[in-house]
Amino acid sequence: MQSMLWQNGALVLLDQTKLPLQEEYIECRDYRRVAEAIRRLEVRGAPAIGAAAAYGLVLGAAEILRNQADLAEELPAVADELKATRPTAVNLFWAIERMMQVFENLQQAVSAPEIVAKLEAAAIEISDKDKQVNESIARHGATLFTNPVSILTHCNAGALATVAVGTALGVIERAWREGNVSEVFADETRPLLQGARLTAVELSQAGIPVTLITDNMAAWVMKTGKVQAIIVGADRIAANGDVANKIGTYGLSVLAAEHGIPFYVAAPLSTFDFMLASGAGIPIEERNPEEVFQFAGVRSAPYGIKAFNPAFDVTPADKVTAIITEAGVIRAPYKEAIQQLAQKMKEETK
Repeated sequence: MQSMLWQNGALVLLDQTKLPLQEEYIECRDYRRVAEAIRRLEVRGAPAIGAAAAYGLVLGAAEILRNQADLAEELPAVADELKATRPTAVNLFWAIERMMQVFENLQQAVSAPEIVAKLEAAAIEISDKDKQVNESIARHGATLFTNPVSILTHCNAGALATVAVGTALGVIERAWREGNVSEVFADETRPLLQGARLTAVELSQAGIPVTLITDNMAAWVMKTGKVQAIIVGADRIAANGDVANKIGTYGLSVLAAEHGIPFYVAAPLSTFDFMLASGAGIPIEERNPEEVFQFAGVRSAPYGIKAFNPAFDVTPADKVTAIITEAGVIRAPYKEAIQQLAQKMKEETK
């Protein structure tokens, strides 16, 4: 399975809402369908939606060109619509802003058809770079494990959440190949079951022993010594090291601290929001309450009640043992380490 493919001027997305029972693909020929796919979680995972949005901007630019309209007037609206799909994952904004910078650098220098071609090349570069970045994350993360351990993970941070390889699961798979993972416990991740539907599939296909648990079993799994480490992905990391990730992650970090278990976060540098002082400023997406009222599409709650459905929570930096990036593994004090990363990225883009 592959999360996305750019083919003949269309973005082909694996419909992750149909997994694991059906493997279906969506052909997106306009940016509106890409935006819809991001909102519906047909494509999901911070790095994946960033890459998908980049391709969405290409489709929008191509449509504007076909309509003989002005790119400078209409492309910003396309970018804004794509940005509005999901508020928490910073990779989405990073990818669109990078694409718009390419446009702004070119708009006075080359023709509109050339601009569209350059935007396509930039989106392909973002996509290709994601695989390389994740391979580096996996390599650095695997060095944290020198003996076989059992690992717990939450939600899905595998190849399906990226263009390829994955972040947290990329680390796990690399460590498994090196003989340093004995088993993985996967939280099912309510309410949309990304752990059950996606992570369990990816791990089993890789031949890694995986045990599925409900989210409220994690404390007992830790208490009884069944796991020795936790690795999760991230949707946004603030400048002080606070981490936004799928709802339930914060609870795991508290439990890990209580039981003396290292809590690792694996994420690319594009997930860092260097301008955001702390996690208190991270916008938390709230989704349709109907997701909570149902289990696997079947109503499981009475009518006439309310539901609270935040998609993410924020783990304080002091609960994070280390953050694994393509630039290496960083540890507290995070503010200083992240400042150094920001400076390095700034110098590399000059």
